[in-house]
Amino acid sequence: MERNVNSLIGYSMHATDGEIGKVEEFYFDDHSWTVRYLVLKTGSWLSGRELLISPDALVKGSWKTESFPVNLTKEQISNSPNIDTHKPVSRQQEIELYGYYPWQPYWGSGFYAGGLWDVSNATPVVDQASLREMDDRSDKDPHLRSTHEVKGYHIHTTDGEIGHVNDFIIDDQTWKLGYIVVDTHNWLGGKKVLIDVKHITEVQWSKSNVFVDVTKDFIKNSEAFEASELVDPEIGSTV
Repeated sequence: MERNVNSLIGYSMHATDGEIGKVEEFYFDDHSWTVRYLVLKTGSWLSGRELLISPDALVKGSWKTESFPVNLTKEQISNSPNIDTHKPVSRQQEIELYGYYPWQPYWGSGFYAGGLWDVSNATPVVDQASLREMDDRSDKDPHLRSTHEVKGYHIHTTDGEIGHVNDFIIDDQTWKLGYIVVDTHNWLGGKKVLIDVKHITEVQWSKSNVFVDVTKDFIKNSEAFEASELVDPEIGSTV
């Protein structure tokens, strides 16, 4: 189902042998608007490190408990490559990460012969050379963007500015960001509306601007969005 990103911040993450921390934010690539990593803030057991966890590591759990179970052990998490999440994540760092965890690289078309991750075996299924080969074959180089950073970006319609990014709507099966939630507080008295990402024509990442191919009137006439409208079929209530 569709969920708003703001509601997922603070969810706990559980390894196969205990809780490992909380979700801080999400990283998505700016070509497909697909979430590539959850940023995990570990607890005191690992000195509060921030680590990147691919959605590939998630196992089905209950949204009712507001947690993300992963098919990893605490030991695997503690030995994960140390990547500074406060700086841009390079492809080389991702290659190192995917060399440690046998996740499917999103930038290539490779195939993992080993199937699903075996939590009892920390040996990578795909080696570094294979990952680099996939990277060399890729004709795209998406950049990772932080949902936390993009919140607040200014929304520009075809006839002027109308608000700022307040949230994102994500599909919890595909991990694609389908909509941005636009807060029009300074224009329409606080009304929030959804804009499909297909309407985005340009993002000026260095200037914090998002341009869309709709008019101010389009947004003014759009239905107001309330996060409480998202209904979780698992528990039969809003999220």
